[in-house]
Amino acid sequence: MKISLQRIDDAFNMEAVDQNGHKVLMDSSVENGGKNNGIRPMQMLLMGLGGCSAIDVAMILKKQRQEVTDFRIEIDGEREKGKEPSIWEKVHVIFHLSGDLDPDKAARAVELSMTKYCSVAETLRRAGGDLTWETRVNG
Repeated sequence: MKISLQRIDDAFNMEAVDQNGHKVLMDSSVENGGKNNGIRPMQMLLMGLGGCSAIDVAMILKKQRQEVTDFRIEIDGEREKGKEPSIWEKVHVIFHLSGDLDPDKAARAVELSMTKYCSVAETLRRAGGDLTWETRVNG
């Protein structure tokens, strides 16, 4: 895997590009000297967790012939206080799924993703992060 970054202004705005040409803008907050023109790198890590797990869950449920009509994830993270670097200490993920779904199968798909398949979840866990989650079906 290859990623390249290019600074695009005189502050901290960076454009990241992967080997397939997909682009993401990153920046720092105004308080830290940035212009808030992009996602902060630590936010991107939580976005990666959501995307990684969403793909896992969707694949598992598709194999189980579960019909998902809507899928949304909320992630709340807390970083260490008073430390540099300040890593993710606690991360809570809420999976909202709608459709013709067996709630037990949905919960199991989420559990498998968060404990076995999602590489981002495992990366955060190995860094000492406390990952928790819940699954909400048709509610």
